[in-house]
Amino acid sequence: MYYYAKLNKSDGVFLVSFPDFKNVNTYGETKEDALLNAEEALNGSIESDFERGFSLPKPTKFKQKNTFPIKVFPHIEIAYQLKKLRKGKSQVDIARRLGISYQAYQKLENPRKCNPTIKTLEKISNVLGKKLNVAFN
Repeated sequence: MYYYAKLNKSDGVFLVSFPDFKNVNTYGETKEDALLNAEEALNGSIESDFERGFSLPKPTKFKQKNTFPIKVFPHIEIAYQLKKLRKGKSQVDIARRLGISYQAYQKLENPRKCNPTIKTLEKISNVLGKKLNVAFN
């Protein structure tokens, strides 16, 4: 999952904004620093918003000059995808079907605590009737 950052150079620094997240802004002395700071700012904001129950906007694809895709960290994306795939089923129900405690499942949907094994993801995909795909890009 990617969100696009827009870079503008002003007064010798690179200013970063996110069209999909009006509240996320940062900067860097160089383009590389600005993009690194953008990754940290975006993921920190998403992690915080997600934990507070806010919905994430659908990523908008931009192909304009000075826009760059910024990757959502895998642990955040997994927590988001699990919550989305659950589709109204309770965490207790999913935990029961997985044979784990409610608290263990709850951690999987918390981006600050999400750290599932591949075997756990395989189990979850089976319980939810989904196919698990893992890729290194």
